[in-house]
Amino acid sequence: MLYFVLLAFFNGVFIGLNRAINGKLSNYIGPFQASFVNHFVGFLFLTILFFSLSQFKIPNQNEIPFLAYLGGFFGVFMVALSSYSFMKLGATKSLIYAISAQMLTCVIIDTNDYHSLKFIGKIIGVCFIILGVYLLQKEKEGDKKKGLINAK
Repeated sequence: MLYFVLLAFFNGVFIGLNRAINGKLSNYIGPFQASFVNHFVGFLFLTILFFSLSQFKIPNQNEIPFLAYLGGFFGVFMVALSSYSFMKLGATKSLIYAISAQMLTCVIIDTNDYHSLKFIGKIIGVCFIILGVYLLQKEKEGDKKKGLINAK
């Protein structure tokens, strides 16, 4: 189990790095162009990796439901939108809002009974986390205005 926790942790590190790098690239070429570069470089990397490991197999299209292919569609928008929001909000706020939405979405996806007290409690818990992060960010902004924190 620890192995998967560490994988999830490092995935978060890579998400943060990816958003920061693509956000900077968006400053130069725009968010959708940055998304294109991101996916093109990723495609090249995976192609080289799969062929070098000799594990590339063309899947049987009849076994894969159509909706399974929407991950790539959503991925393009995720990278483009995170690049664009990074340009306007900065890394911290962009990630705070994205992670907040991810938490809410995952609670909804993982729930089987939407009318249970557990589900309502999870939604309330996530809302408190989002509210806490929002209030911390507001406090930090207030401290910057007062000169208590060095503003960039």
